[in-house]
Amino acid sequence: MKDKKVSARLRFPEEEKLRPWLPLLLDAFALIDKGLSAAIQEHEKKFKTKLACKKGCGSCCRTHSDIPLYPLEMVGIYWYTIEKLGQPLRGILKKQLLEHRKGNSCPFLVDNACAIHNFRPIACRQFNVFASPCAEGEDPYYTRRKDVLTPSKKFTDRAIMVMLPFYGVTDEAAKAHAVNSGLIHSQACVLQACHWKELALRMDHFDTR
Repeated sequence: MKDKKVSARLRFPEEEKLRPWLPLLLDAFALIDKGLSAAIQEHEKKFKTKLACKKGCGSCCRTHSDIPLYPLEMVGIYWYTIEKLGQPLRGILKKQLLEHRKGNSCPFLVDNACAIHNFRPIACRQFNVFASPCAEGEDPYYTRRKDVLTPSKKFTDRAIMVMLPFYGVTDEAAKAHAVNSGLIHSQACVLQACHWKELALRMDHFDTR
């Protein structure tokens, strides 16, 4: 879910110098958010409706069972969760990660809000619903498709291409092939199927250093 207002690109100046993958991910997120802002405005104007998504509505986090997660996004989630989250959210999330089982709801949903909102995956950023909030258990993509935003393919492709150097793809022709062929999308895993207990253990290790 994306707030209507465009957020400025996240910046971690010192960390970005030390971690070459971090600016790639932050640039990709910024492109996605820019494209979403334009798409949301266009949808609202075309269908005379308003964005329904807002903080405190976590229905999609519980309902969706196949949220795709790219390897670079996984790296970002690990880093942000381990090094940037503070208490009391940190303790609550660690417990949820330890207890998470394959197929459960997203473990990052805490009190109906995303604990890693700044580093939520592209798929989460792009799922936006208009007119009215989702009913509990509803997937509006199937119940009212016209109320679900269709993201800009142009911005999505650009964001994916920005991330490709992380995978060793730097040639422009190779980047285009990786995106157009769908090869890069085959690298994504399902968020709910990941072994999140490992992240909780790494948080413990970080906290006891």
